[in-house]
Amino acid sequence: MIEVVALRKDYRIAVHHRGFWGALRNLVETRYNVVRAVDGISFTIEPGEFVGFVGPNGAGKSTTIKILTGVLEPTDGSVTVNGLVPRRDRIEHTRDIGVVFGQRTQLWWDLPVTESYDLLRHIYSVPEAEYRAQRERLCELLEVGPLLDTPVRKLSLGQRMRCELAAALLHAPTMLFLDEPTIGLDVVAKETVRTFLAAENRERGTTVLLATHDLSDVERLCPRMILIDRGALVYDGPLEAIRRRFGAERELRVDFEGAAPAELPDSVEEQERGPERLVLRFRPGEISSAKLIAWLSDRQTIADLEIHEPPIERIVAEIYRRGLPPPE
Repeated sequence: MIEVVALRKDYRIAVHHRGFWGALRNLVETRYNVVRAVDGISFTIEPGEFVGFVGPNGAGKSTTIKILTGVLEPTDGSVTVNGLVPRRDRIEHTRDIGVVFGQRTQLWWDLPVTESYDLLRHIYSVPEAEYRAQRERLCELLEVGPLLDTPVRKLSLGQRMRCELAAALLHAPTMLFLDEPTIGLDVVAKETVRTFLAAENRERGTTVLLATHDLSDVERLCPRMILIDRGALVYDGPLEAIRRRFGAERELRVDFEGAAPAELPDSVEEQERGPERLVLRFRPGEISSAKLIAWLSDRQTIADLEIHEPPIERIVAEIYRRGLPPPE
């Protein structure tokens, strides 16, 4: 279990004076600006959860992940992961976590992938039989078997990311921390990674914290979302709950067998109109989709229709602009 209480992380940034006299001044005087990357956030993650940790660039996601994995010491607050303090107990802590940073590698650049895996086995002291079984399972699921003899520097980004995921799980950790694991990947590579992560969480009960600003990852994988902005916690709860609270509008596309109705109910907004097509926006609290469809079908025969919820990207963008609305 992960427990974070009033976590805060400040960075001191040196102020450098410019010019010749400024350079001399820098030799005898150092001033600092304090930048707060994480500002008093608290949350708990239970074993087996798959949680999306969401925020724009600079929101504090990576800093929080680094604190949770023991890379950084917090300025204030407390963090425990499976009863351990990550920075203090980092040797014992790293035995039960896997970490993937999308823009960094834990594989040796000039070595074949299989040699990196063998080195990781020794680092984590994984018994030979367990290592072979786990490597075979991961290579099959992630389709990296043909890549084992390839130097890491010759892999494409998608290939390397699949190899990174396998490397992070070779010692069979119960927790997996991911920081932008799909950044820069094409559609096919993203889907492969997402399918694997969903299966790892569902079938093996691996706890996953996914830090990302790609909200399509969250929609695809995470029942729960923690949303932060400028280091502060904005939302923590089910993804569907935030849809209900803030994604109240729906979009209805209707194709008719004849001319589209000229009039619409008062609570419905017309987005697009064609000779035999309407694209409408409505709020279920004002008129239900069933009533709207029935109203339209009474006036013209419907050939086809689609209902779309607003994408999570639009909802989160509205939250950043306007803040989180109060519960209904």
